[in-house]
Amino acid sequence: MAQVQQAVAAELDRIGAVINELGARFAGAGHELYLVGGPVRDAMLGRLQNDLDFTTDARPEQTERLLKGWADAVWDMGRAFGTIGCRKGEWQVEITTFRSETYDPSSRKPDVDFGDSLAGDLGRRDFTVNAMAVSIPDRRFEDPYGGVVDLAHRVLRTPGRPEDSFSDDPLRMMRAARFSAQLGFTVAPEVVEAMRAMAGRIEIISAERVRDELVKLVCAPFPRRGLTLLVETGLADHVLPELPALALESDEHHRHKDVYEHTLTVLEQAIEMEERLTPDGEPPRPDFVSRFAALMHDVGKPRTRKFVGDGTVTFHHHDVVGAKITRKRMKALRFSNDEIEAVSKLVELHLRFHGYGSGEWTDSAVRRYVRDAGDQLERLHILTRADCTTRNARKAARLRRTYDDLEARIERLSEEEELASIRPDLDGTQIMEILGIGPGREVGEAYKFLLELRMDEGPQDEEAARAALLAWWGQRQA
Repeated sequence: MAQVQQAVAAELDRIGAVINELGARFAGAGHELYLVGGPVRDAMLGRLQNDLDFTTDARPEQTERLLKGWADAVWDMGRAFGTIGCRKGEWQVEITTFRSETYDPSSRKPDVDFGDSLAGDLGRRDFTVNAMAVSIPDRRFEDPYGGVVDLAHRVLRTPGRPEDSFSDDPLRMMRAARFSAQLGFTVAPEVVEAMRAMAGRIEIISAERVRDELVKLVCAPFPRRGLTLLVETGLADHVLPELPALALESDEHHRHKDVYEHTLTVLEQAIEMEERLTPDGEPPRPDFVSRFAALMHDVGKPRTRKFVGDGTVTFHHHDVVGAKITRKRMKALRFSNDEIEAVSKLVELHLRFHGYGSGEWTDSAVRRYVRDAGDQLERLHILTRADCTTRNARKAARLRRTYDDLEARIERLSEEEELASIRPDLDGTQIMEILGIGPGREVGEAYKFLLELRMDEGPQDEEAARAALLAWWGQRQA
């Protein structure tokens, strides 16, 4: 225990000025203050961040008064839940009154009661590794539920019975999967069993809270661990049913593995290529859109599976069907329209490359590939490359070379033609002037004709574009 306290104290030294000042203000007013939860756990792991969580016996209005005059800014994080937030320099601080909370079986919102003891507050927390505290300013370590032992063994347990914990807040079941993905920890068997038995309780949680946990899980360092736990406990049946459905299918190209395992491998391979999305000089960071597209790219297969005469299985149009399924699921989880459109587009386009063959595409086809991908082109490169999970080294190398060739052609055409901003060689004003017409549907049709001409034949000079437009218009008038 002494070694743990020394390790935590060393990590806390770098934020000593902040916590000492804050602790002195609360102590001077006769209140207790503890650094609690994730920051204590992260201090032990040597990864303390700038977000600091505290708990106190002070009520929210008392906390607010104590912060004013000290913090750079103070805001109401959720007074009804006992939380007041503030900023001090680079530090983001949340201070919450000791509390306990439970869910009514039919309600999505917890009933909150303020408490008067640290032990009671820690006992209501999700996992023992998050139920440790350090008193401020004297830095006394508090660990009534053995969190430090579980941290050392890299295991997630609940302070009390997991059934009671998950009854209080069913979202904790998803948090178990998320922490497993973030920290690489094992979830204790009794916790897994409770998750399996109580998976249906997640239905009372709002879609927004489920979405936020899912995003954190997918963007974690070890998403396979968390996703596997969601599937094995049945939670995925309620929050992302398209994922476990994939385990029932066999891939037409990789019969040695089901589509579920293929999907997790594609996700991991996409993660390995995320540096392609990172500006030069910056460290790679998780990209949710790219990762979620990898996770959803084959969800259309269960609905499109067909058995043919020779015993093989086909999944024709699973890209289009999968895009519709993806859009519907993301809407149900309350994702933004931009995220929905980005992920759905990637799912719909993920097979397009396979029409490239050995490079038979015309420049026109390459232009359309770029145009259809739009601002998702780099992510489409990642998804298409990640989708190759064959164990046949020769086939994998051939696919890589072929895609290298496609990217090289895109780069060459981009340099020559500015592919990212392809437009017709004449704008709307010129079209109306040449044809002698005013604004209306015909201008849009002419614009579309010129855009297709640009795609098929590349850039035209104004005279050639004018001649083509007049010829098209003449045919329409005949």
